[in-house]
Amino acid sequence: MPRTYCTLFDSNYLPRGLALYESLKRHEPDSSLRVFCMDFETKAVLDRLDLPDLVPIALEELEHHDAELRAVKPDRTSLEYCWTATPSVALYCLEREPELDLITYLDADVWFFSSAQPLFDEMGENAVMIVPHRYAPEVAHLEATSGIYNVELVSFRRDEDGLRALRWWRDRCLEWCYYRVEDGKLGDQKYLDDWPERFRRVHVLEHVGGGLAPWNVNRYRLSERSGRVMVDDAPLVFFHYHALRLFRDRRLFLLGRAPTPPERFSAGPVRFGWGSGYSISPEERRLVWDPYFASLARALSLIRSVNPHFEAGLIEPTDLLRRWARARAEAVYRFARRLAHGLRLAADSG
Repeated sequence: MPRTYCTLFDSNYLPRGLALYESLKRHEPDSSLRVFCMDFETKAVLDRLDLPDLVPIALEELEHHDAELRAVKPDRTSLEYCWTATPSVALYCLEREPELDLITYLDADVWFFSSAQPLFDEMGENAVMIVPHRYAPEVAHLEATSGIYNVELVSFRRDEDGLRALRWWRDRCLEWCYYRVEDGKLGDQKYLDDWPERFRRVHVLEHVGGGLAPWNVNRYRLSERSGRVMVDDAPLVFFHYHALRLFRDRRLFLLGRAPTPPERFSAGPVRFGWGSGYSISPEERRLVWDPYFASLARALSLIRSVNPHFEAGLIEPTDLLRRWARARAEAVYRFARRLAHGLRLAADSG
């Protein structure tokens, strides 16, 4: 039976979402992708492209189906609302499409190098599948805030156990889903920490080729075998391009201290700058990142075939300068207020 995936993104992640779609169709031609469009521009572009097996769903349709989700929208930032909506989009698919036996949510910034069939073979008849971070030792401290598992790929079966876990997650995200650490929570992800104990038939993925990411790639040996990227002795299934920034040009002096210095990628008329928050080895760049950049370039070209002036998601370097200046000014202001307060207290006590 063809596999069904779902994701959500706004126009800033539209090129990444289309790259994800391209990778899925290359390795699983019969698969389909439900895209929940978090802004009008995304829906307009996807409607005009009319890509096979890609179903764009307007945010208004999701919110009409889930009024409780819509009710918390004023209380969340755009990023927090996307996190809050993640379980709701998976539940929407199962509730609106009764023929679906299984739905798999994907983050928009993952990209497939091979079919996900080995992951689902491993899942078997379990009701839920989650992917551990598998942090490299140098970043293992991130588990305290980012959690044991990553929401990059989460699968739910349409049965009592799968729906129980999914509905519980949705309810928790509606109650609290913010970009801050509070009472052991951060966003939507920390809720997964105890799922193997809380719910029945939860499978924790063991395949090292599923969920390779900047936070764990240093644990493994990357190689190429018969045209396939290998992670140790297993084929790479998907990579999560976390902490990737895309820029309109190469004037990226503000990222001079980044672990990976800013560079430019060019593919025909499409050019963009990029930088990562993680160090990237030359072999990792060749095997993992360059193919993704080429896919992003094709996605941008496709988008511009229907919207020639599309630039969403490509940061203007001067924007970074303004953000940096604003942050510095706010820091100076806070310091000055604390200093003035301290001086007043000293004067009063004297």
